[in-house]
Amino acid sequence: MVDCETTDFMFPMLADIYYPRSEQGPYGGLKQTWILDKTVAGNFIRAGAETKEEIVVNVDLSQESLILGRVRKDLRISEREDGNSLTNIIVTNIRNVDGDILYTETAGPRANQATIYEVATQQPFVNPFGKTEHYRLVLRRAENQGALG
Repeated sequence: MVDCETTDFMFPMLADIYYPRSEQGPYGGLKQTWILDKTVAGNFIRAGAETKEEIVVNVDLSQESLILGRVRKDLRISEREDGNSLTNIIVTNIRNVDGDILYTETAGPRANQATIYEVATQQPFVNPFGKTEHYRLVLRRAENQGALG
């Protein structure tokens, strides 16, 4: 069962959170299947979009896309109370209150579908009374946009 939080003025968007289920194949190879665990309310904005170029030209072309966000709960904990490392979390389908997906791929295996992000950083925001109010996130565009598909 997928849990879905409600939105409010501090957390006006929704995003889907996936965790992997790992299985060992017949020849010893590890296969990960990504399972939708929950939908969280949050707030997500592009990091530095107004001052940075999206395409950086070096020896090769690379696309850098960072999202800053905040969510109410620790994303490392699944709905089944399982602990996960930050490298085992996928965030996708970031959408506004109308259900419109805000970040989509324009080419590749997920063309015209929601961009897949990995969690680069998660830090608690603690108020002056010592209570965790929310978690700050830095999301990085996943290199493997075909992970869910």
